This record gives sequence, C-alpha cells and structure tokens, in this order.
Amino acid sequence: MDSLTVKLKKTKQASLQLAGLSFGDRNRLLRDVAKAISRNSKIILAANQKDLKAFGGDEPVRERLELNRKKIKGITKSIADVAVLPDPLNRILDVRKRPNGLRISKVSVPLGVLGVIYESRPNVTVDLAVLALKTGNAIVLKGGKEAYESNKILVFLIRQVLKKHKLPVEAVLLIDPKSDWKKDLLGAHGLVDVLIPRGSNSLINWVRKNSSLPVIETGAGVCHTFADDYNVKKSVDIIVNAKTRRPSVCNALDTFVVNKAIVKNLLRALAAPLAEYRVKIFADAPSYHVLKNIYPAELLQKAKPEHFGVEFLSLKMSIKTVNNFTEGLDFVKKHTSGHSEAILTNNKQHASIFLKEIDAAAVYRNASTYFTDGGQFGMGAEVGISTQKLHARGPMGLEALTSYKWVVEGTGQIRI
Repeated sequence: MDSLTVKLKKTKQASLQLAGLSFGDRNRLLRDVAKAISRNSKIILAANQKDLKAFGGDEPVRERLELNRKKIKGITKSIADVAVLPDPLNRILDVRKRPNGLRISKVSVPLGVLGVIYESRPNVTVDLAVLALKTGNAIVLKGGKEAYESNKILVFLIRQVLKKHKLPVEAVLLIDPKSDWKKDLLGAHGLVDVLIPRGSNSLINWVRKNSSLPVIETGAGVCHTFADDYNVKKSVDIIVNAKTRRPSVCNALDTFVVNKAIVKNLLRALAAPLAEYRVKIFADAPSYHVLKNIYPAELLQKAKPEHFGVEFLSLKMSIKTVNNFTEGLDFVKKHTSGHSEAILTNNKQHASIFLKEIDAAAVYRNASTYFTDGGQFGMGAEVGISTQKLHARGPMGLEALTSYKWVVEGTGQIRI
C-alpha cells in the first residue's frame, strides 16, 4: 500500500488537472456528486449506523455524528446551493495599464491542495470536498475516527463521480485516522498548500503548534450575547436560540452578559425556557440571587473564574452581570475568542460602539450568533469559520479557497 506521502504526491498532481477545468465542468461534477449521494442514501445511513454503534461519547457530539434522511437532503441542497454560485476562478480582480505599455492583471486562482483536520460531522466531509472541487482545488481530509465509516462511503461516492468524469480520484483523499498520518501531513511541504483545523480549541492549538505548513485557524468560539437594553421577549428568543439550537457548535452562546438594570426581569423570563432545555447555568452573584428560587437547583451553580472565557460546546452557559454598557463592552473585549459576539440593545450609540470595537469575525446587533455560517451568509457551505485575520476571516466560502496571480502582458518591453 502506498505511503501517505506517495498519496499526497498524487493528490498534488490531481490538483493541477482540477485547476484547468472549466466552470461548466466543475458545476456538472458537483451536480453528479449530489445525485450520487441522494441515490445511495441507504448505504450511507448503514455506514453511519456502524459509527453510531461504536460511539461512546456524549449526546451533543452524537447529534453531530448522526445522519438521517433529513440531513442527507440538507447535504444535497448544500451542494446545489454551491453549484449555482458564480465562478470564483479566473476573475479579473484588478487591471493596470502602465506608462510603458504593460498590461498587468490580478487574476483569481485555486490555492492548490487543501488539508483539513476536523471532528465528528460526516456532512462536513461533503461540504469540504464540494467547495474544493468548485474552486479547482484538491483536498486531503482527516476526519475523526468516530465518523470514519460514514466518511469512507461518502468519499468513495465522490471518487466514483470523479472517475466517471475521467478525473483523478486522488483529487479527494481521505486519511485513515488510525494510521500514522501526523508527521507526513503536518510536514507536507510542496504537497499541501494550506492546513485548516476545524473543531475544538485543543485540536486547533495542537495543529498550530505542530504543523510546519501555513495554518488557517477555524472553529474555536467563545461567544457572548450582551443584553444591554432590548425587548424582553425578543431577547429571550435570541438567547434561548443562541444557547440551545445546536449547543455543540462553535457559534453557540457560552456567556450571557446582562446589564444590572434589566437582570431581574430578563432572567425571570429566561428561567423557564432554559430549564426546559436543561441548560446548566454558572451564575455570578447577582444573577444567582435572581435565579436561586426560580431555577432548578441541580442546574444552577455559582460561577467561578474558569466559567468565563470558556467554550462549553454543550448545554452549559455562564452569566455575567455588569453595571453599565462600558463594563459589558470591556468584559466581552477581554474574553472574546474573535468568533461571534452579539449585543441586544435599542441604543444606537451603544450598538455602533460595540460593532466597531469588538474584534471578532462576526458581530451582531439584535440577532442570534447562530447565523455565523456559510450557508446563512449566502456562501452555500463553508470550510470553517476563521478566527484569525490572514488569509481569511469568518465563514470561509469559495473566495477564501482562492489566491491570485499577476498576469503581465507586454509587446517586447524591457526594464532599463
């Protein structure tokens, strides 16, 4: 069997062929991938059942791992959404005509080979492959061992489509998570152009520390919603949605920051819906005082310093009470991970300051942080949500998977 390095060399060669595909060819490829997944839903679900039977983790992660017919329909819809997007390649980004007659153009091109390390979610496998193919990139996928059977069948189906289109199947490479892959992938200079870890903060930190390849950090989210002064009912709806819709994802609410002036009314309105979802709350002294007689005792604890600035990825949240807007702003600034932050306020000045001064990839006024998502931003799907500033920030769609080159056209000019 070929070593991982040999396989990566084949993937690099495949990337050169993908880069030359026309826009129409790439879209036809995507539509055939969607058909293959739809037609083979039974074998996909059977493979997923193998993963679920072997899984011994907690419920939020299990929910991310599980596939069903509704999720498969969502996968195929996501592929269709990407297929209808404009061509991200060969776009003229800039044109300059120099005094010496040179015509200099800046043109979008693929990055080459993407390497993505991610956890749990088999639908991400398809999103990643589709975004790569749409942008003329090859891709190396290292999913988690808990989803390996699901990922294997999904990649097999994608490779069958590549074969049908007379394209190298090595354009989409799935790494066996049980293999000795770390050294070869993390040090694959000249074979992998960028490495993207997608998952927990510990995963991202590990990749950043151990990789000698360029890394785009995605996924780690310590997300706050700051209730400054807003309609109580709408505030409750937003906070409950931000915490409970999918608590195991990176844009879920972790810390609820609330102005002291509204803490009693808002927490009294929040108690019942949060308790219904069995949300465990770590409350600071003022919020604990409000909740102690109206919230289930087994779900309420006094907050400690370690409950702030932490990504829970579960039905847990902390509450911080602040005396005024400035104190709340400073708290979010201190504890943000640069992912998604929200303010709930009718005060236009406070909103303007928050949106300008909070240094995060996505900032919100009067809306749930759950909208930080490539599909919700009109990108069809995403590779991840970058919390850094180079080369991409926020949901990474098609444009984030391209680079550019300068094309210089002359008529015999020489530089003197």
